[in-house]
Amino acid sequence: MNNSSSGGIPTRALGNTGEKVSILSLGGAHIGLIRDDSESIRLMHAAIDEGITFFDNSWDYHEGRSEELMGRALAVDGVRKKVFLMTKCCERDYAGSMQNLEQSLRRLRTDYLDLWQFHEIIYDNDPDWIFEKGAIKAAMEAKEAGKVRFIGFTGHKDPRIHLKMLDKPYQWDAVQMPINVMDAHFQSFQKQVVPVCLQRGIGVIGMKSLGGGRPAGVIPSEAGVSAKRCIRYALSQPISTLVVGMKSMADLEQNVSIARDFSPMDVAEQQELLQEVRDVAADGRFERFKTSKQFDGPYHRKQHGFPLDVT
Repeated sequence: MNNSSSGGIPTRALGNTGEKVSILSLGGAHIGLIRDDSESIRLMHAAIDEGITFFDNSWDYHEGRSEELMGRALAVDGVRKKVFLMTKCCERDYAGSMQNLEQSLRRLRTDYLDLWQFHEIIYDNDPDWIFEKGAIKAAMEAKEAGKVRFIGFTGHKDPRIHLKMLDKPYQWDAVQMPINVMDAHFQSFQKQVVPVCLQRGIGVIGMKSLGGGRPAGVIPSEAGVSAKRCIRYALSQPISTLVVGMKSMADLEQNVSIARDFSPMDVAEQQELLQEVRDVAADGRFERFKTSKQFDGPYHRKQHGFPLDVT
């Protein structure tokens, strides 16, 4: 069930955490793409004023620039308390994870994170590494120390890897995954992972509602589905929030308008849309983050010994 934030954007429960978050999340990767620092900070403050309460980030976004900019925005009096702040850990071992955490806290100018997620669980051995090399131990200690409130993980590659992570001996608070109109037809997170999360009370964080945001995987322009329809479809799924990239005030205004006017697609409308895209969805052409290394972060490619120019 949706509620509403002070800015008029619907909110939903984040799994069993007891937290309510806005159905739209501000994507941290795009924040680092804005060349003018003051414009980036202005955009974040405007997002909060409009009712976006969930802020996404990661230790590796633009070599820390995204976290540093967000930290400057949150440092303004009282702003930090208005935001459910999430960032991501890129390391797999204990010492590296602890170092990531301290660097993220310093950049974000905060003494705690609302949600800390293991970033890009996209290679088959990532789940094993998290538990065997000590990253999960670091996260649990950080939570015990009050530096982290909730723990989760992210990934975009294969639902099997998400399910492997979910089978590990830990009760995750949130899981981030692709949610878009193509997914139902190809290596589907919606069909395979979302039901497990719902059964266990784990908050589902959607991303890549437009297919990833690069020309090789942008759904609206090549598949004849509008961005508004894509976002509305994603928000009609049983997710807690949807991470959306915004690089301008125009982007913010468009996305806020979609969220404020949001009404869920009924089953018939969803099925009609899925039928429309079936022929171009089933081979994965619009979800190259599943089929190639093009969307894998450079830090994680190096971590696994892959060259940076692998596509």
